[in-house]
Amino acid sequence: MAANGGARPTVSPFLADFERPAARVYNAGGRAPIVFVCDHASRFIPSALDGLGISADVARSHAAWDIGAFDLALELSAAFDAPLVASRISRLVYDCNRPPHAPDAMPARSEVFDVPGNRDLSEADREARIRAVYEPFRDCLSGALDAQTDKLAGAPVALVTVHSFTPIYHGEPRRVELGLLHDADPTLARAMLTEAAGTLTLNAQLNAPYDASDGVTHTLKRHAIPRGLPNVMLELRNDLLAMPAGVARTAHGLARPLARGLDRVGIGLAGRADAR
Repeated sequence: MAANGGARPTVSPFLADFERPAARVYNAGGRAPIVFVCDHASRFIPSALDGLGISADVARSHAAWDIGAFDLALELSAAFDAPLVASRISRLVYDCNRPPHAPDAMPARSEVFDVPGNRDLSEADREARIRAVYEPFRDCLSGALDAQTDKLAGAPVALVTVHSFTPIYHGEPRRVELGLLHDADPTLARAMLTEAAGTLTLNAQLNAPYDASDGVTHTLKRHAIPRGLPNVMLELRNDLLAMPAGVARTAHGLARPLARGLDRVGIGLAGRADAR
C-alpha cells in the first residue's frame, strides 16, 4: 500500500520477471537474535537500463557494489546462524542505504565515475526505481525483523549491516581497516570497538571512513532506531576481502568482538560457540 492509502504496484516494467526479486532473505530459519543486512551486495544492473552507460570496469568497481561485503555477510550469517537480507540490484540503480529523497540514491556521479544513465532522471523514472528496488528491499528487511522477533518470542534482536569501502578514495589512501558506524544509538558500535581493541589486529575506528552526517546510516535509522534495536554498521576495507581466504579470515576475526559486543548490550548468544 502507498503511504496515502492507495494501492500501487511494487515493481516496475524495467525489472523483468527473471530479474526479481530485488531483495532476498538468506538463512531465513536462523535462530540467532541478529538480522544481518547487505545493502550493496550486488552489481547487477537490469537489462532494460542498458548498463546505465558505464564501462565494464566501472560496473565491476566499488562504485557499483560493496566488493566482498556479500561474501562476508554470508560467512557471518552462517557463523551466527542468523538471517541475512541482501539487495540483488546495483547501488547505482538505487542505493538501498539511502531514502528516496536523497540525491545520491540514484547518483549521476559516484566518486570519479560518471553514470550517464542516471542523468536528468524524471520524477517518473525515480519513482519507478523506488517502487522496483527500494520498496521491496525495505519491506523484505522489515518482514525479516518482524519474523525474527516473533521467532524469539519478542526477545531483542540486533541489526548489523555489512559494507566495504575502497582503500583509495579521490586519490587519498585510507588507513582505517574496520569502521564501526552508528546513527543515534552508539551503544553497540562502542561496545564492539572496546572488544576489537583486545581481539583484532585491524585498524578499527569509530565512525570511519564515514559517519552519519554523510548520509550513510539510513538503514539503521529507518529499521533499527524506531524499533529500539541495538545496531551497528560494519565497514571493511575491501582489499581485506579480495580473496576467499581473506573473507574467511575477516569473518573469523569479527565474530568474537561482535558476539562480545552484543553481550555488552544485553543480547546473549549462549550455545552458539562458533560465533565466539
